[in-house]
Amino acid sequence: MRELVIIGSGPAGYTAAIYAARASLNPLVVASSVEFGGDLMNTTDVDNFPGFPEGIMGPELMMSMQKQAERFGAEIMYDDVISVELEGPVKRVTLGNKEVVEAKAVIVASGSAYRKLGIADEDRLSGYGVSWCATCDGAFYREKTVAVVGGGDSAMEEATFLTRFAEKVYLIHRSENLRASAAMLERAQNDPKIEFILNATVQHIYGDDLVSGIGIVDVNTGTETTLDVSGLFIAIGSDPRTHVVHGQLDLTSEGTIAVDGRTSHTNLTGVFAAGDVIDPTYRQAITAAGSGCVAALDAQHYLESLA
Repeated sequence: MRELVIIGSGPAGYTAAIYAARASLNPLVVASSVEFGGDLMNTTDVDNFPGFPEGIMGPELMMSMQKQAERFGAEIMYDDVISVELEGPVKRVTLGNKEVVEAKAVIVASGSAYRKLGIADEDRLSGYGVSWCATCDGAFYREKTVAVVGGGDSAMEEATFLTRFAEKVYLIHRSENLRASAAMLERAQNDPKIEFILNATVQHIYGDDLVSGIGIVDVNTGTETTLDVSGLFIAIGSDPRTHVVHGQLDLTSEGTIAVDGRTSHTNLTGVFAAGDVIDPTYRQAITAAGSGCVAALDAQHYLESLA
């Protein structure tokens, strides 16, 4: 039986693995067979992670985290978790290869998935003009024209933040009914750099190596218009990856795993959670990494209490 299994291999999962391995817990990290490394594997330049004054490529950062965890003895497994049994003193994690791993403790760091538009070239140009994070990528669009898709608070916040860098920001929403709060909406409407395009959807993304434009369709007339933009920011929400723990771990109203205060403790003894899967607000690599540290320390203290 293992001491600790970590589900997920983003900044939270790998940071938890580093701390747990240094505590001689010999953690197993189930990294996924496809999405190992988390969302940063689809990001180019990362300029806001401390310690890299010249920035670092997302995949390079995640590979460095993985190597650091492995250096201290963490084991990385490229497989998927298909089910878990988390109640009781022995936790059971069933993998895609049908292997059942038993452990005394589990850290769930499965992250979240940004909602996508589901249109052609969205994935191909991810990191090359298509983004889901203005805080991460906004500085690359100084004096350029960009577009934001969405009608909630996050879209207003993304658009407003982008005006610090971009010359013009189109804010595109599929209807006239914006879900954003009055304060956030007013702030965006009063910004001279933001132009609202309502009753429209993005149907095409243009560009060979980088985004050069988008095709938007009027939902009332069906007329398509092309906008010349260098970046497309998609802000239509995200979904925490909690499907494997449904019915076992308590969730918040936002759908994230509920934890006790600033700890990583879930409603089940010996089960901890970290990263975007518990965070509906910040969703940054650095906050996820800090959360992973908390989870590893909580898990360590729990395992020590069993001795």
